[in-house]
Amino acid sequence: MKALQTSLITLAITGFMASEVAAATEWNVSLWGKRRAFTENVEKLAELVEQKTNGEFKLNISYGGLSKARENLDGISFGAFEMAQFCAFYHADKNPTITVNELPFTKEVSLARISDIYMKVFEHPEVKKDLARWNATLLMPTPLPQYNIVSKSDALNSLQDFDGLRVRGPGGIMGVLGKLGAVKTGVPFSEVRQSMDSGVIDAASFAPHAHLSTNSYKVGKWATTNLNLGSANCPVVVNTEALEMLKPAHREALLGSVDEALDFYVQNYEQNTTAKYQAAIRDQGLTLVTFSPEQTEQLNELAQSVRQEWIDKYKDKFDSQAVFDHTAKLFAE
Repeated sequence: MKALQTSLITLAITGFMASEVAAATEWNVSLWGKRRAFTENVEKLAELVEQKTNGEFKLNISYGGLSKARENLDGISFGAFEMAQFCAFYHADKNPTITVNELPFTKEVSLARISDIYMKVFEHPEVKKDLARWNATLLMPTPLPQYNIVSKSDALNSLQDFDGLRVRGPGGIMGVLGKLGAVKTGVPFSEVRQSMDSGVIDAASFAPHAHLSTNSYKVGKWATTNLNLGSANCPVVVNTEALEMLKPAHREALLGSVDEALDFYVQNYEQNTTAKYQAAIRDQGLTLVTFSPEQTEQLNELAQSVRQEWIDKYKDKFDSQAVFDHTAKLFAE
């Protein structure tokens, strides 16, 4: 009888351990909203990982079911889930180093190049140390094209026409436009079209997928084509301890699938989202505003002061000059 009890206990323990091993190969991934161009890097990664491990390692993607978008980094820090996406500007004080990618470098850069730049910035020692405070390892970026403006005001004739324009836009862009008199005006993402229609804001600055999502172009009169004052930085991170605990084969499958997932994401975004947006503003009859080389140089002069303000703001928290120089060199290549 005693031998039978011992055998049952052994089987129970063995079964428990086996279930724990199985659970360790299923990661929970916290995203928000719904599946869209913005999340195709994660969707493709999940597909590749499952294929390469014959289903032994799966990424269970949840859209809003695990956490709020602005709390994803917190969730990663204490292991509520193993992978998440967030945007650096949601909480710049928590991840100041990676906000460098959102600075206005006033240069037209391809989406593939933006992806490459962000990955290299993520490798900087100061950046790694910054995210390590949250038990987070940066896995890959969610590269976005340079933001452009859609507005319902009269079309711009000069940069001075930005004076008084109420714009819903991120910090780097508004840092520059604010020096021209534009007014940063915050409204919920879901209310952008309504706010433009009712006159609460005059314009919105987004990447193509967000203009399509908000339908800003349907009430707009004009759109910029080459603002080139930056975009949002929305990385995908993993819980560092969870990454270290993965079986070597599973870790290799995960890390070895990042480049392919990003290549798919870039191609999908450019061929579908960017092309769809360009067709939409054309079909809607929006006036296209393209800044001249002289105007671009003026914007760059203003952007230079914004970049310096970023360096000064963070110089006592980390080597902001080194992080900036590293990033600026990449954008200049």
